[in-house]
Amino acid sequence: MEFSYITYTVGNRLATITLNRPEKRNALNGAMVSELRQAFTAAKTDETVKLVLLKANGPTFCAGADLDYLTQLQQNTYEENLRDSRELMQLFQEIYDHDKIVICQVEGHAVAGGCGLVTVCDLSFVTSNALLGYSEVKIGFIPALVSVFLVRKIGEGRARKWLLTGSLYTAAQALDDGLITTVAAPSDLEAQVQLTINDLLEGAAAHSLTSTKKLVNRVFEMPLADALEYAAQFNAETREHPACRQGIQSFLNKEKIHW
Repeated sequence: MEFSYITYTVGNRLATITLNRPEKRNALNGAMVSELRQAFTAAKTDETVKLVLLKANGPTFCAGADLDYLTQLQQNTYEENLRDSRELMQLFQEIYDHDKIVICQVEGHAVAGGCGLVTVCDLSFVTSNALLGYSEVKIGFIPALVSVFLVRKIGEGRARKWLLTGSLYTAAQALDDGLITTVAAPSDLEAQVQLTINDLLEGAAAHSLTSTKKLVNRVFEMPLADALEYAAQFNAETREHPACRQGIQSFLNKEKIHW
């Protein structure tokens, strides 16, 4: 697929989506958001894809909204801004609810909307020299869309600290607060990501990964009794899936299975 602001490649059951505006610190604009939505849709519908990797070219992962884009937004009507906001909303939701596990490789700073992308990914690996944060309140704006996902991910108290201060925090602080998965030295990050990718590709069933992600996303919003009943039904359904039967049989026979 040909894009102007990102690149999209597929190989070895991995779809790689790369932010490709290094000269603009991979800042987001409407066209880039649209291209990201197209790429994630392509990965979702491609049966050869098991995992998705989101990364960026250049020293900054993503600096948030493009300055020209912010200028244009000030000229928009309410209806135009609402349509534009819904585009970003849909991108975040499509990543969060994506059928495939989405891994984020963050080399360099991730700010505002860039940090929003990190927030909605399933697993995030970040270089130790990176800063992350939601700086919207510093320019009179609000981190509206990301707040919905951040509260779910790290809890209300920690989310208030991140969203209200507008401060940038170190990767180590992001790890402590549960925002990201792993911190690694810049020279080690790619190897750490690849190790996890290989482990998931070979060591876990695609159906199990998709189902577990769906389970985590759904039960959070349910009352306890409803969540338990949903989990019980999901459990029973999964036991009938061929992947489950194959995995259990291999385990009982002490055979190594390659997913």
